[in-house]
Amino acid sequence: MDQIRTGMAVLGCVVLLAGGPVHAAHGPEHGKPAKPAVAVGVSLDRDGQLWLARVEGRRLLVSKSSDQGQTFSAPVQIVADEAIAADGENRPNIAVAANGTVLLSWTQTLPQNYAGNIRFARSVDGGKTFSSPVTLNDDGRETGHRFDSMTTDGQGRVAVVWLDARDRDAFRLKHGASGSAPTFAGLSLYSAHSPDNGAHFKPNQRVALHTCECCRVATTWSDRGPVAFWRQLFDTHTRDFALAHLDSGTVERATDDEWKISACPHHGGSIAADGLGTLHQVWFTGGSARQGLFYQRTAGKTPTAPLAFGNAARQAGHPAVAASGKLVLLTWREFNGTAYTAHVMRSDDSGLTWRAPMQLAEAANAADYPLPLTDGTRALVVWNALAEGLRVLPVASGVTQ
Repeated sequence: MDQIRTGMAVLGCVVLLAGGPVHAAHGPEHGKPAKPAVAVGVSLDRDGQLWLARVEGRRLLVSKSSDQGQTFSAPVQIVADEAIAADGENRPNIAVAANGTVLLSWTQTLPQNYAGNIRFARSVDGGKTFSSPVTLNDDGRETGHRFDSMTTDGQGRVAVVWLDARDRDAFRLKHGASGSAPTFAGLSLYSAHSPDNGAHFKPNQRVALHTCECCRVATTWSDRGPVAFWRQLFDTHTRDFALAHLDSGTVERATDDEWKISACPHHGGSIAADGLGTLHQVWFTGGSARQGLFYQRTAGKTPTAPLAFGNAARQAGHPAVAASGKLVLLTWREFNGTAYTAHVMRSDDSGLTWRAPMQLAEAANAADYPLPLTDGTRALVVWNALAEGLRVLPVASGVTQ
């Protein structure tokens, strides 16, 4: 599955956020104060219950709500003393299978800078108790494994995908990492698959070489099986998106923005499959072909032209998409000069037409990116913020515009 060819280059160590400050690449370093853990994982089950995975200190907690987030059950502790990524584009993932099995994946951060493990646990009693966590990356190396994303068909099959440094490390051991030695651009994309709701996982599979290092990976389950969507290195420094159908092993370029930048943007995309066989994807780019936030739908083999959305003057970024049946939700975050704002667009005809964008809420301090959820009937946006706490915001139907 390594059909994508890229050039080799030494990559820079700064991150450029749209209209924002420059940050260190690859994530937080150990020894520095931890940022507040505002990034959460959410999911709807077949009964409409809202599931929440969140991190407090070194604890991973799961709770659920039967009233669209007005109240939550007492949290169940999954791990009690483990460093867990829950900031920015790294967050725990939660999903619920049709038989009620609760699935969890997350990135455990390790003492070595930028190192981690991809972890997994599950509950077979409706979230009352969880299995002991297992590590999914099977290389046994203390190196980069992070930005995991999980998807399931709901009937037993589970796929977890993440960014992995094992190939870069092996390359450096063979060729050296300095001087005139050749270099390895970016990282790799790996996956682990389970046929039985996470009771067992098959050996890791490499999906692609030379991925961007610090942009989140997105996954969904389509009518062709699990799909991954991530920022890939094309030629030397072009960081556009690629898409893989994991069952068939096909990898293709998904965007042609021609964003040439010698640093990781820390700005991944999102993808969702609806009930009609259509794929919906959203992303941010600063390319020469287009700049800003964009939405695209693919029904069959031909994608539509990218549709721009969001206010670039207000640093619109970190979009997400959810779809079920004909209902599609897009969310993103902006900054109005004094506060972060959460925004949404809704389509009730599988992305053919859209209601006007709506601002849902503000956050005065640190805030997660808004997360869309839909089961084809309910349409919710979950937004966690340091000062305001967790908010579950309904998105009503209406006449499309």
